[in-house]
Amino acid sequence: MTPELHRPVRIDQIGEGALHQRIEADGDERRLLMGRFGLLALDMLIADYTLQRDASGIVATGRVRADVAQPCVASGEPVPESVDEPFTLRFLPEGSVEDGEFELDDEAMDTMFYAGSSIDLGEAAAETLALALDPYPRSPHAEEALRAAGVLKEEEAKPLSALGGLADLLKK
Repeated sequence: MTPELHRPVRIDQIGEGALHQRIEADGDERRLLMGRFGLLALDMLIADYTLQRDASGIVATGRVRADVAQPCVASGEPVPESVDEPFTLRFLPEGSVEDGEFELDDEAMDTMFYAGSSIDLGEAAAETLALALDPYPRSPHAEEALRAAGVLKEEEAKPLSALGGLADLLKK
């Protein structure tokens, strides 16, 4: 299956020096990514890459920038966010690491596996964006929505204990 943002770069195009690439999602691609990530808006998605070979694969460094709106976790209202995320990724051929296990060292970086003769910078940008998004976006009206739904703040909730419910039963 082809990802929503597909920007393949053939491995044989990456020589000894650095290869610089810029990708930008068009309107259709942004709409598809909005559906995939549950976004209310994705007004811009740009990724700048510097690709270089190393002993085990290809290392990509760069930056993903995006303007998005996510639904508030409490009210559903749009929560705008600008993403400006630096990244370092290592692309390795599928099957190059036994059972997906490998040692992390001081230079550990996210790893993406590829099959065939190309890597997909578009999918790498989409996954980097997904990881950079706020997992619990809150609008200015989130507290009101939570209060209306009967959700207590942490400091308002009674502490729970293993026998707390038993004490209430014994009082009856």
